[in-house]
Amino acid sequence: MSETTEATVVEFALGTTIEREPEARSALPIVGNGPPGTWVRFADGTRVPLPTDQIVDVVERDGFATVSFGGMRFTGIEGTRLHFVRERDVWPEADLSPERRNRMTLERSMVTCVRVGSRRVWPVLH
Repeated sequence: MSETTEATVVEFALGTTIEREPEARSALPIVGNGPPGTWVRFADGTRVPLPTDQIVDVVERDGFATVSFGGMRFTGIEGTRLHFVRERDVWPEADLSPERRNRMTLERSMVTCVRVGSRRVWPVLH
């Protein structure tokens, strides 16, 4: 299987922002804890966690949050949910949480567009 080199870009619904936990500071080494959490917050206050270790870029503009994921592939729709799978890790193994998931699902209503690089893959325009 070929490795995805272009980022998978998710443009979230109008009224979204990105929230990040602050970096944990400690005199002792923290091993296997993973990066601080990242969430997308929707206009109604709902927060949905995102795989922080796969995020390569975040843009908040004109009321939309757009997140680029490296190593994630959009695999399609099952029912009302968009599905994405982790193809490769972006961060070194030592910096990742052992609890990380291999799949991300988002309700279609949460997302306005999914692109791979500059190519729109959802919704498909006919």
